[in-house]
Amino acid sequence: MTKTYRFEELPTLVGQVLGTSDWITVDQRRIDLFAESTEDRQWIHVDPQRAAEGPFKTPIAHGFLTLSLLPAFGATAFEVTGTRMGVNYGLNRVRFTSPVPVGSRLRGHFKLLACDAIEGGVQLTCEVTVECEGMAKPVCIAESLGRRYA
Repeated sequence: MTKTYRFEELPTLVGQVLGTSDWITVDQRRIDLFAESTEDRQWIHVDPQRAAEGPFKTPIAHGFLTLSLLPAFGATAFEVTGTRMGVNYGLNRVRFTSPVPVGSRLRGHFKLLACDAIEGGVQLTCEVTVECEGMAKPVCIAESLGRRYA
């Protein structure tokens, strides 16, 4: 369920969880499309037969595929009203802490670490923890920067 916040209340939310996204399934088709678009066709991602004999016994998603889902996770986790636009600004830190087996369902948890004034808006620093359904350990932890303009 998407949580909604007003632009002016963002500075008061530092240290709080902004929301949790809907689940997204990472199936072989998504992995293959990502491999084609990035030209990263390593067998561990795109060759199910060979991957079955590899260290994870199944294909796994690219780490950067997991990372590329952050905007989709954010879109269902929370929204900010009273802004004319928001943009991704970058990342401070990213760790891929566990593999994502084909067929996994992922979701993101967003915690606001900082809200800094910039010209015309604010820069939000969020810790995003990506959870894989059924796994105790997260699959990705990233510090994501976004800008919202009033």
